[in-house]
Amino acid sequence: MEIIANEKIDSGYAEVNGTKLYYELAGSGETIILIHGSFGDRRFWDLQFQALSNRHRVLRYDVRGFGKSALPKPHDVYKDADDLNALMNFLKINKAHICGLSMGSVILFDFALAYPYKCVSLISCGPRIAGDGLDEYRTPNSDTVKAIIARTVQIVKAKGAKQATDYLWTGDHVMTKGIVSPITRTTLLKMGYEYSWWRYLNAGKREFAFPTGIKELNKIKIPTIIITAEFDLELCKDIAVIMKNEMPQARLISIKNAGHIMNMDQPEEFNKIISEFIEKLK
Repeated sequence: MEIIANEKIDSGYAEVNGTKLYYELAGSGETIILIHGSFGDRRFWDLQFQALSNRHRVLRYDVRGFGKSALPKPHDVYKDADDLNALMNFLKINKAHICGLSMGSVILFDFALAYPYKCVSLISCGPRIAGDGLDEYRTPNSDTVKAIIARTVQIVKAKGAKQATDYLWTGDHVMTKGIVSPITRTTLLKMGYEYSWWRYLNAGKREFAFPTGIKELNKIKIPTIIITAEFDLELCKDIAVIMKNEMPQARLISIKNAGHIMNMDQPEEFNKIISEFIEKLK
């Protein structure tokens, strides 16, 4: 699911915060920033990047330690939210619509709490947030994904990236049962095979600006849409409800016949939801 080469795409490296972040920028108009999920990179957004850039300015980038971006240095303390802020400053983006999927959703809310004045709106997909599963926010599904990730890390340490990726996206567990489209699975496998797995193989010093961000949701007054799906992880469905309860101004949508990676499973529906949400804010 590689994007077609487009001479109008501005791509390069931003040397910020002592690291190098790879980015791609296309289109014009209000800026949408796309933050990818774990075990992959900016290619999570192949079916959104050019489609959305027909009407908007779209930025996607590789989070530190993923894709073409530099690996973290073992002793460097850093925050993904600060990296995003520095990238926006580098590209002279004052404010943007911020869209994050899964891990990207965690970064999204950490960024929104740290830099609310830089957010026009928030789009949380396969919703997660720092601190979910803690204390009063714990649900019966809180440990399910943790157990799968823990087993995946054991496999990558013992057998390597291919076997770990195969287990993660084709094994007999809830992560794989939520993949609806064969194209989605193929894309996830390709990215997983190429992923360094640095974050899971090394004791890095990444931090959150708000480690218990889920307890701060009621402070967010930014226009927000929460997107889950019919076959999303039950954990994410639980978190979506918590977010809606804590953020009554937020809109909650579930996409039918899609799983955790709903933007790949149902790209046309997903893109329509994003575009209509942004248009209504004007």
